[in-house]
Amino acid sequence: MDAGLLVLRLVVGLLIAGHGVQKVSFRLGGNGLAGGTEEFRRDGFRGGRLTAFVAGASQIGSGLFLAAGLLTPLAAMVAMGVMTVAGTVKRPKGLWVQNDGYEYPLVLVVVSAALALTGAGRWSVDHALGVASWPVWVAVVVIVIGPASALLTRVMLHRPTTATEGTRYAQAAE
Repeated sequence: MDAGLLVLRLVVGLLIAGHGVQKVSFRLGGNGLAGGTEEFRRDGFRGGRLTAFVAGASQIGSGLFLAAGLLTPLAAMVAMGVMTVAGTVKRPKGLWVQNDGYEYPLVLVVVSAALALTGAGRWSVDHALGVASWPVWVAVVVIVIGPASALLTRVMLHRPTTATEGTRYAQAAE
């Protein structure tokens, strides 16, 4: 079981962290912070560079903490939050990833929730610090707070697009 949790944490955590690196740098195929900022604007967010930076930093931090098994419930909460926001952006395109849907963010949210419930396992920093076993109520709280805070963030940062912007973005997508 511990080996399985280690593999799961490493793969999912490093993928989430890599996703954040792309938002704020030119590494891993990213377009730098300016590209991340433009992506958020296209997706209907206000806040500019700060929004892109916070999202990228949240993904990097939560992904690395998940991979290490460090403060696993809190890392899972942040990962669920940022990936829930990603899911809301992709929701209009349906579930499946081949249509740019929300399948992938949903999988990352569910795996993060599962890690909050199971804990990081024996091969983790949490275990080394003696906090490998978190009370189940902690997992339940973070599973609620992560996505709920993401939905609140999405509502607060949503920027209604004007007809001109909508037309420009539709033309750019073609």
